[in-house]
Amino acid sequence: MRIGELAAQAGMTRDTIRFYEKVGLVAGRRLANGYRDFPPETVVWLHYVRTAQTLGFSLAEIARHGEELHDAPDTAKALSALFEEKIQVVDARMAELAALRAELTARVGTGCPLRAAGQAD
Repeated sequence: MRIGELAAQAGMTRDTIRFYEKVGLVAGRRLANGYRDFPPETVVWLHYVRTAQTLGFSLAEIARHGEELHDAPDTAKALSALFEEKIQVVDARMAELAALRAELTARVGTGCPLRAAGQAD
């Protein structure tokens, strides 16, 4: 299918698809007339890409894991493993943010945002 039809079916712009092609997330072949031609399964893949982005996966992560998922004997199991890894990343980030919040809270009302409460001049 041509890029316009793919864009309509996937619910995204042609520019987005061109960008995804540029970074290697999708591949279309060029027809003799220069038009891009994409296989029908590209629609499903693009829906996956959008969902994965919504779940916090970067395009680099999606590209890196795309082949793994395609070749996995049990896609659901492979996806669950990726989700578990992402949960660990999110948990670590939440701990970092909690520590940052505590540090910022300690500096509130000190007169100097660079000095922690109780710190001498």
